[in-house]
Amino acid sequence: MTLRINCWSGPRNISTALMYSFRERADTTVVDEPFYAHYLRVSEREHPGYQEVLNSQDQFSEQVVQNVIKGPYETPVVFFKQMCHHLVEIDLSFLDSCSNILLIREPSLVIRSHAKNVPDLKVSDIGLDIQNFLLNKILESGEDPVVVDSSDLLMNPEAILKELCQHIEIDFDDSMLYWEPGAKPEDGVWAKHWYKNTHESSGFSNKEPSRESLPEKFLPVLKEASVLYDNLKKYACKGIA
Repeated sequence: MTLRINCWSGPRNISTALMYSFRERADTTVVDEPFYAHYLRVSEREHPGYQEVLNSQDQFSEQVVQNVIKGPYETPVVFFKQMCHHLVEIDLSFLDSCSNILLIREPSLVIRSHAKNVPDLKVSDIGLDIQNFLLNKILESGEDPVVVDSSDLLMNPEAILKELCQHIEIDFDDSMLYWEPGAKPEDGVWAKHWYKNTHESSGFSNKEPSRESLPEKFLPVLKEASVLYDNLKKYACKGIA
């Protein structure tokens, strides 16, 4: 029986670092943003490397679910790094056969970083609305949501990863704390636009991010996003000593 893990993140949430962390496990295969081309085709949202992404993946969600999410793997664990805003015009029934993690981050940090590549950024671009939808879906099913706040993960990676592994019923592995710097074979073709900092890393860094003020045009986005983030934060992992 294959354990299929969807890590539902917004952009700039340390999701690539978490993917690299799971990649270090001998029992795990990682897959980078399998719905990205589908999202670009459906939304026609302008992103760096737009055409290259479309050419690199299956653009139709039905095929992605059948061949990638539900496809065969040689390892007992598969980790899908997923962007919440990619969940457009997709049949969500596949979620029931997967473990689903919500990876969140303080909105001001996300907006400041993501707006460099998406200057007309809206709340829907950072996925918090979809994360709240997924949270409610999990709660309605009677399951306990698994929410990881990126700031907590960076500050205390071992404790947060231990609790995360406990929730999804796999053993914690010390190898998850470190990786070799540089690009990885599993990276999507979009890595050159988004992964520079992660490629320079060898583990989770608790370096304090910039706290400079956001441009005024993003303040309404921040206000809306903060309410959504605060609701998710209530369920965040506290960490195991």
